[in-house]
This record gives sequence, structure tokens and C-alpha cells, in this order.
Amino acid sequence: MQNTNPIWKHVDQHRDSFIELSDRVFDTPETLYGEFKSAAEHKRMLEEQGFQITENAAGIPTAVIGEAGSKGPVIAILGEYDALPYLSQAAGVAEHQPLEEGGNGHGCGHNLLGSAALLAATAVKDWLEENHIKARVRYYGCPAEEGGAAKTYLVREGLFDDVDAAISWHPATFTAVNEAISLANTRIDFTFHGKAAHAAAAPELGRSGLDAVELMNIGVNYLREHIPDNARVHYAYLDAGGVAPNVVQAKATVRQLIRAGTLPELRDLVTRVKKIADGAALMTETKVESQVFSGVSNLLGNRALEEAMQSEMDLLGPVPFDESDTVFADEIRKTLTPDDIANTFRRIGQKPDPKLALCDFVAPLDRQSDGGEGSTDVGDVSWAVPTVQARVATCAIGTPFHTWQTVAQGKAPAAHKGMIYAAKVMAATATRMIKDPDLIEAAKNQHQAHLAETPYECPIPDDVKPPIL
Repeated sequence: MQNTNPIWKHVDQHRDSFIELSDRVFDTPETLYGEFKSAAEHKRMLEEQGFQITENAAGIPTAVIGEAGSKGPVIAILGEYDALPYLSQAAGVAEHQPLEEGGNGHGCGHNLLGSAALLAATAVKDWLEENHIKARVRYYGCPAEEGGAAKTYLVREGLFDDVDAAISWHPATFTAVNEAISLANTRIDFTFHGKAAHAAAAPELGRSGLDAVELMNIGVNYLREHIPDNARVHYAYLDAGGVAPNVVQAKATVRQLIRAGTLPELRDLVTRVKKIADGAALMTETKVESQVFSGVSNLLGNRALEEAMQSEMDLLGPVPFDESDTVFADEIRKTLTPDDIANTFRRIGQKPDPKLALCDFVAPLDRQSDGGEGSTDVGDVSWAVPTVQARVATCAIGTPFHTWQTVAQGKAPAAHKGMIYAAKVMAATATRMIKDPDLIEAAKNQHQAHLAETPYECPIPDDVKPPIL
């Protein structure tokens, strides 16, 4: 990797302080809408770097926006900093070693994600000032990507209306421009109201909300045979009606997480799931109410921006891992299965190499991949503005995300190197857009063509507010 692009220099000038930011966020893992310490750290860094700050974005206390520059195009760089529950893990240890039983952990690398994004925004700010260029860079500190859909609320409130393009990234086991493939989803809480009764003396007087939840889940199980291949329905009991089996449970709540390939497919599937809930209520003589908790859209790709980002990645070359990085990665890989390791190579369409511990190449743009699909609230940003994302290697090949193995690598030198690399890719892509108005115009034209075929409809109703803690 030759340090020839001026924007890379601006990234390197700040690398140490942003690595420290990432590590501080790692050390205080907070879950959806409770990221008060993490958001405060990002706000403090925005203040230190001279950004104009907007707090409480879209009425969310842990959402913070920083802007620099004036006039010209507006380039958004998206950051996240939420953790996951039950993934507490000591950093730098290649065995399961929770720091706190039942505690949180950064099992998706969002400590790295937000820090690299803010570093990229800082580098672009410095570059604009140094070259007296009229443009704006805007950092979005976004909470609650893991199930809370904060970006969807930001889009719904119009906070991307004046943005020309958006850039983001995600930690990964490989380095590539992100394929714009994800599942739209919604989380809906179904609460069944019945009637309590003595379960032995007078069970005939009771109407069980728990029975209704269980019957709903049975109905959804049968539905799974008759939905599109990439659709998914998951569930979690939020309220099973209590701990007393000798009382007929009068109320119970289940959260159904419904996913589909596109927004229209999602709406159709939600209708079918709601009919099953109605049927369960009829069978148990209970009443059912439903409440949307969150929702996200599928990603829209943008070929113009993807080609631009691929060019910047090719110029950088792979993440510069060294032998010491490989040693720890090999220790992590001893805890993984062959299927885990093969999954990385399926995602980039390459033949598995069991000897390769860390990704030492940049995958091509038009690779043939075969990997699982998740969901992200970046999807809603991609419907609002042209959007592009990077995937950057920060951990051992085969590492499954949302696991203790990811957390164990979250402060490793390899993770820091991937984070700095991601900042350089995003900053370079942003400056390329600013220098080339035709690129932004092409991206917008492609985006408008998508919207002409399928207009955007926010997956969260207007009357649903963020579930702020």
C-alpha cells in the first residue's frame, strides 16, 4: 500500500486518537438505544475536530450528527456504535472468556465501524479546509442498528433530504465492495389478551394468551414451507404469561421478526403472518393486538459509486496485515469449524484456502458469491440517497459475527489496521465524488431509476416512535 493519495495522509495523521476511540467504545459495550457513553465519546471527538454538532437527531438521545464545510455537495458518512447482548468477552484471548456473565459485547465490530467512519469524515474535513473546496461532509452517529432501525427513523424524519450520497462500511472477514443484497424486515409484537383462571379448579373459565402465542408459532412454522426461499420468520417470547403454571396465563407477547427480499414481498408476508395471529386468537377466544417495533428496507445498489469505491480499494491494495496478526488469527481459527471457514470464501466466490488466516487480497466487484443474507437499516438510507458500502477484513477468515470470537478480536492490531484501511477507502471515495460532479450525477440518475420502478414506502408507520430507553 503506497501512501500516495493525499487523503490517506489525513487519515494517518489522526489514526492513533481514533484507534483509542474505538477501544473506549469497545470497553463500554451498550445495546440499542442505550449507547449513551458511546454516543458521548463520538460527540466529544466531533467537538475536538471542530464539527458543527446536532444532538438528539430525530428525537433519539444517542444519535449525533456532525457537519463540516460549506455549500457544495453533501457527502454523508455513516457510523454505528451499538453492541450486542450476552457477548461479553475478554479481548485478545482465543478462548471463550466472558468479562461479565450475561454482559454485552461488540460482536459485530461496531466499535470499529463508528470510529473509522468518523475518522474518514475528519480526514475529508481536513482535506476540504486544506484545499479551500466548497463541499460538506456530514458524519451520522447512528445507534441501534442491531434491531432498533435508528437510520430508518432518521430517514423518515427527513435528515437525509439534502444529502447527495452516503458512504459506509462494515467489519468483515474479507475486503470487498459490499454487495447491495439484504433483506427487508420488520419486528412486530403480537400480544394476546385472555382471561386468568385457576388452572386446576376451573380451567374452563380461562382463556390463555400463552396458548394463543404457541398456536401462532405453530401456524408460522407451517407457513415457512410456503414463503420465498430468501424470506425468514424468527420469533422470541417477550412475555410468556408469568411463572405460575397453576394460573391460566391471561396475557402473553411474542415478537415476530419477518424478513423478505424486497419491501413489497415483506408487506405481503406481514399480511399472512397477521392472519395467522388472528386465527390463533379465534382458536383461543382471546384478543390480539400488534405493534410494530422496528423495520428496515432492503439495500439498493448503485453501480457508479460501487465502481468508484472498487477503484479506491484497488489503489490501496489489501489490508497490510503482518506475521503477528496471522499468529493470533490462527489461534482464533482453531475455535472455528471448517464450515465457518468455508463460509468466508463462499461470500467472495473463491475456492477455500485452509491455510489463509487473514484476507490478503481485494475481491473483485463482479464476484460470484453464495452467502447468507442479513438485514441492515443502511437499506433505508440507500432508498433515500445513492449509497455505497465497503466490507473490510478486521478478523480471521471464517470468524462468525455475533459471536465471542468477533469480540475477542475487536481490539487486536489486525482490527485496528482494517479500521484505518476502511477510513482511507471511505475518505478517498468521498473526495472522488467531490472532485467529480459527473460521478454524483450518474449516481443520482441510477438511484432515481430504481425509485421510478419501486417507490419507497417507509417500513415503520408514522405513529411508531423509536423505543428510546
